[in-house]
Amino acid sequence: METVLGLFFTLLWSSAAIATKFGLHSTTPLVLATTRFLIAGGLLFLYVYLLNKKYPWPRSQEWIPLIFLGLLNTTIYLGATFWALNYVSAGLFNLLVTTNPFVVAFLSSIWLKRKVYLQEWIGMVVAACGLLIGIWPSITTGEANLYGLIILGLGMLSMAIGSVYFKKINLDLPGIVINTWQVSIGGALLIPITYLLEKEKFFIKLDYYFLGSLIWLVFFISIGTMLLWFYLLKLDTVKANNWLFMTPIFGYILAAIFLNESITVFDITATVFVVLGLLLSGNIASLPIKKIHHRIRSVSYVSRKKKVK
Repeated sequence: METVLGLFFTLLWSSAAIATKFGLHSTTPLVLATTRFLIAGGLLFLYVYLLNKKYPWPRSQEWIPLIFLGLLNTTIYLGATFWALNYVSAGLFNLLVTTNPFVVAFLSSIWLKRKVYLQEWIGMVVAACGLLIGIWPSITTGEANLYGLIILGLGMLSMAIGSVYFKKINLDLPGIVINTWQVSIGGALLIPITYLLEKEKFFIKLDYYFLGSLIWLVFFISIGTMLLWFYLLKLDTVKANNWLFMTPIFGYILAAIFLNESITVFDITATVFVVLGLLLSGNIASLPIKKIHHRIRSVSYVSRKKKVK
């Protein structure tokens, strides 16, 4: 079940860059991001506290952690990635997302005292080789804008810190409540930043690009995917972030279908390395033989018992 949820999360996560690229036809990146977060936060607040009324309000000691989560996971991470998509392709963006588990594993080993096993390190090293293979043509041809890569790197670092921080504080709140405040606070903090950086080039076209992008980013990404993300984080921080290694597969396919971005031999080779790294790290693991035999024996025993009856 965890594998299915991980793959579904990766598919949705990869689609965010595609939807953002469409939205950038009709507005500036931070305006799109801020609008997305404020609408998503408003809808979540409406559902959690006005329609449902069964969810708790954060206690006084929980507000500071929620502000930090909103700042790290929404304002900085998502604001930076929206900005970076002005300068890098959607396929390259999804490939670079795979750097996140390295930072999370390192921070978890220091901050959470979580032992990172050898097979996880081997898997991440193999996936890193795939990352280098995939990004190399963009670097040599100058396609990868250095400014965009730096902004994207800062965003990825913020997400990694946010992931480990979330596991560290272990908030005693339902995931939907945490996401409601994270998105709402993050969107509010992004308003002054958006004004300062985009006041000279602000524009919005209320067309199909803008509305379609906004609907997908609000309902499927900010609400649906983030709830799934918090669930996976609670199971295991490092393994949850390792699912990001799968984003190049879905990312390249979606970018090719919807944005007409080409898939090269480098992309395919990089994807093979990434999947192999994910397998080696233990995220996609077949059921152990002993468990399979145990289940077969259990089924056989039940069948025999029914026949005796």
